[in-house]
Amino acid sequence: RAYPRTLDELSSHIGIPELRELVASFLYYQTNLEPLPDDLPLPPCPPLDGPIYVFHSAAATFYAPSDISGIGGMRRERIRATPSWYRGPPRYDCVFAEKDNTLDGFLGLHAARVRLFFSFKHSGIEYPCALVHWFSPVADEPDDLTGMWVVEPDVNVDGTRSYGIVHLDCILRAAHLIPVYGDAVLPPDFHPSQSLDAFRAFYVNKFADHHAHEIAY
Repeated sequence: RAYPRTLDELSSHIGIPELRELVASFLYYQTNLEPLPDDLPLPPCPPLDGPIYVFHSAAATFYAPSDISGIGGMRRERIRATPSWYRGPPRYDCVFAEKDNTLDGFLGLHAARVRLFFSFKHSGIEYPCALVHWFSPVADEPDDLTGMWVVEPDVNVDGTRSYGIVHLDCILRAAHLIPVYGDAVLPPDFHPSQSLDAFRAFYVNKFADHHAHEIAY
């Protein structure tokens, strides 16, 4: 599938009007050590060097010694962000992204859903990125009954989804979110691919595998 190669055209194509502002914020924090003061506006997005390239997947390689896989505990998995999976509905996987490496477990991580993998160059440096939809914990500790953290989608004041852009180096691995189902009955034509859009809260599944259990506690 062909994607536009300019920022404004890509923004219109994927239906994310704030994409230019998100790229501007991403580049500011990639090129400045100090955070932007609250009383200063975000600088405009600088010109990019050449076209933007979009990808439907990215590979995560990480150390998981408790899982019997790979050489010396190394593991590799594919994270998808595609508008059609095997000519069917879209697939936008969830991930764990680094937040604060001084905190243990899920306190030091973000849960996010990848909307787009893309890369561009600025000032001669290539930036492989992910456009993500954020999820935030509903409490300061895991759920008492299940032992899993519960998260909910972040939204803006107008009710639209809250997006951000992260460098691919910040993505640790794929994450599995399980809907908090409640008592409502799902319609007969409900498709599993709609789950992350339909439910209001999700369990962060630390029982997906050994490594997830070690990082999402």
